[in-house]
Amino acid sequence: MTSKPVLLDRVRPAAEQPLARPGVDRASIGALVREFYSRVRKDKRLGPIFAREIAGDWESHLEKMTDFWCSVILKSGDYHGRPVPAHLKLKDVTEADFGIWLALFGETASGLFAPEVATVLAERAERIATSLKLAMFFRPGPAAGPG
Repeated sequence: MTSKPVLLDRVRPAAEQPLARPGVDRASIGALVREFYSRVRKDKRLGPIFAREIAGDWESHLEKMTDFWCSVILKSGDYHGRPVPAHLKLKDVTEADFGIWLALFGETASGLFAPEVATVLAERAERIATSLKLAMFFRPGPAAGPG
């Protein structure tokens, strides 16, 4: 029995499309970012981490995160940062912190957007969290030798 070669085009996921829905624009994404970070700042675990890292420059961070989420949701191209190196320097963040982050993000999105939009936002946040967790915590073991 012979197997057919797998073409990369068939296994590569389709590129995410902009979320073109009424009420999903820079203003609503900015409101999401501001409400989300308000919740983060009040969280007993995440609040102190962000307070140490941002140290009073919240407006700049909120604008950068609005650019980031507009790029993720609207595919605007507004964000030009490098999130992985920024997160790699956070030595007190644990994998469990991403669960808190995702819960707060999902709650915030659900409170501000229609359910179908909130679901897409949460799915994209989950993808981002997975990527960051892999970058921050995945350490491959030694390669298995022959035999």
